[in-house]
Amino acid sequence: MTSHEDFRHALVFGASGLVGRHLVLALAEAGANVTAAVRSAESGTHVERWLRERGLTRRITTTIVDFDAPEIVAAGAPAFADVTEIHNCAGAYRFGMTAEEARSANVGIVEKLIDFAAGLPQLRRVVHVSGYRVGGQDPATVPWSDGHRTAVYKELGAYEASKVESDAIFQARALERGIPWTIVNPSSVIGDSVTGESDQHIGLAATIEQIWNGTAAALPGNSTTFLPVVTVDHLAAFMAAAAGDPVAAGEAYWVLDDATPPLADLLAHLGRHLGAKVPRLRIPVGVITRLPQRITGADPETLGFMSTDRYPTASATEFADRHGIRMPDVLRSLERWADHLAAHRFGAARADGRRFVDAGGLRTFELGVPGSSRLILPGLPVNADTWAEVGAGIEGRVVDLPGLGLSDGTGVQDWEQWLPAVLGAEPADLTGHSLGAAAAVVAADRFPGRVASLTLIAPFFLQTPMGISAKLRPLVRTALRRSDPARLSRRLTGAEASAVALESSVSDLRRRSAKNVAEQLALAGSQRWRAELREALRRFDGPVRIMTGSADPLAPGAAEWLGSLPNVELISVPGAGHHPQLTHSGALVDLLATRLRQPST
Repeated sequence: MTSHEDFRHALVFGASGLVGRHLVLALAEAGANVTAAVRSAESGTHVERWLRERGLTRRITTTIVDFDAPEIVAAGAPAFADVTEIHNCAGAYRFGMTAEEARSANVGIVEKLIDFAAGLPQLRRVVHVSGYRVGGQDPATVPWSDGHRTAVYKELGAYEASKVESDAIFQARALERGIPWTIVNPSSVIGDSVTGESDQHIGLAATIEQIWNGTAAALPGNSTTFLPVVTVDHLAAFMAAAAGDPVAAGEAYWVLDDATPPLADLLAHLGRHLGAKVPRLRIPVGVITRLPQRITGADPETLGFMSTDRYPTASATEFADRHGIRMPDVLRSLERWADHLAAHRFGAARADGRRFVDAGGLRTFELGVPGSSRLILPGLPVNADTWAEVGAGIEGRVVDLPGLGLSDGTGVQDWEQWLPAVLGAEPADLTGHSLGAAAAVVAADRFPGRVASLTLIAPFFLQTPMGISAKLRPLVRTALRRSDPARLSRRLTGAEASAVALESSVSDLRRRSAKNVAEQLALAGSQRWRAELREALRRFDGPVRIMTGSADPLAPGAAEWLGSLPNVELISVPGAGHHPQLTHSGALVDLLATRLRQPST
């Protein structure tokens, strides 16, 4: 199912985007020589690193593209004389553009790309990414009159109209120049079917974020509203195959999953999967279009994508089947995509190494090195994000406790099933902060063979109990929900310097964890539980390190008792309070890294 010539040199425009990166990977894995056309050297470096991190060993080349320059790539077409295929993934996918911005980004790029392609002597195909709502335009209508263009842009909005126009112009210019072409018309592109990875956060992703944050008052659409999806890896595999198959020349394919659930059902399913409160009310699209945007929260340009229309997918399905390209399970793919979006806080947290895992049946958030035996359990009322710098410094992983941060569950009652699952295969060097210190001690007491050492940072059960206010759960819950980053920073550290680091913790408290935090703060005042934890700590005979800030000391008598235990080391962090990860992260990294290198006995 390939062309009559085996040699392939693919030039990919828009290679740094979501589709472009996955397409470069698919082409390289298929044996093609690939040149990634990117906007800057930094983008090229990012693409190369991304490919290496996903296991690609085959080398690709990069080139800088400038669609505003006389030659869109350096040295022009002669420098790419052996290119056999071009893939156009370039353009702007965003709403709110002016007509001029949209035309420049989408129409202008197509015009210049075809002019460039006409000068390539070995070119066998140009594959262009259009769209499922805009594909199938008549090239005979080109050039558009000013009046027709104005009407289309007014009716559809700048983004969709520019894609409609570029679809028609692409065909017209390619036919005029005698360039073999293939068009793919994908639906809403979601993350990788295996990892869920995606860095696009508009359209459907924005609606999922509203449900996640609890700001969606209703679900859009009804049982017939169809907003289909396709995974980015399926689309990339399809494009790679289409470029090398003579049958695909001159064809337009609608690439989408016909099994996508109706929009409202899809959103309800993902909301439940994410543990969010799903609105019961469903509003037909026709009603949404008549309501002010300040009420609906919907961008007017997105409403046209919510329809009952179905699309001519038969030819794409037949083509994919011939090439052995299977459509992945749509619900599982959607769940993985939603997990990736939530784990990265819908673009607010861009670092790698963030994921949800199943631990004892609970959907659990962790960050850092997968499977690392250096495990950090955060305390109240913060989340794993506040420990990310320390986790990275010791090459460990940080895991939100049940019911806290981004993890499902309700609290301490989940620990029995959760702790053995989260420990990992090798004996763990457990670091627990505040409430996390209690979880670490419980793990060491119940599973001593799976815990190599304990580092307890600000262990509440060895410090003076909080005042009576901590037991007033409704008041604590309300205060936490109404807190802002600056206020929380002052409460935890005495200053506002940690406000930025606490933004995600505040988001979690407002979204759903304030109640669980209040419940567990009250439990931390239980004298019985504190005594049980001290006794469990005494039973553990492995290395124990107790770290406290000089401004947050141990309770009177606790230091003497701990000093009498031969396996305990007491460490004070000068100037630190109860949350040294916020104020003294560097010192914590140095202290932990030094001691965790020492062999456990």
